[in-house]
Amino acid sequence: MTSGLTHFDAEGAAHMVDVSDKPVTARVAVARGTVVMTAETLALITSGQAKKGDVLGVARLAGIMAAKKTADLIPLCHPLPLTKVALTLTPDSARPGIVVEATVKTGGQTGVEMEALTAVSVACLTIYDMVKAVEKSMRIEGIQLILKEGGKSGRYSLGDQP
Repeated sequence: MTSGLTHFDAEGAAHMVDVSDKPVTARVAVARGTVVMTAETLALITSGQAKKGDVLGVARLAGIMAAKKTADLIPLCHPLPLTKVALTLTPDSARPGIVVEATVKTGGQTGVEMEALTAVSVACLTIYDMVKAVEKSMRIEGIQLILKEGGKSGRYSLGDQP
């Protein structure tokens, strides 16, 4: 490893980490992000009046599909048999915007953090795509891992960080 980064070999070349000797354990990851928009755009989405249809339903499906395709999108990710991909899309009138949260699970030899982050990213991009005709100034913010459990490194929770 170079500088403790597992995706580089001894010569510094990028490679897929060999997980064949790692035990199969239950893994879970939760990621979150937000699409910030005007109150008017949020009302359009929550009232079901967006011209492209059910924005939240389509974004949920896009996030699920994206989680399943993570290894195709991110070069050094392992393809994983996902056992659960769930997205919640919560309107937040105080922001205003939509808070997107993805939970991904597997029983495997490597974690599902990238799958959860990819699900949130694509769901947020889908929301943007579906209502960009009415508001191009929307922002996608704060995409981050908030929980990870399983594997050698154990539990990580954003709430536990200083």
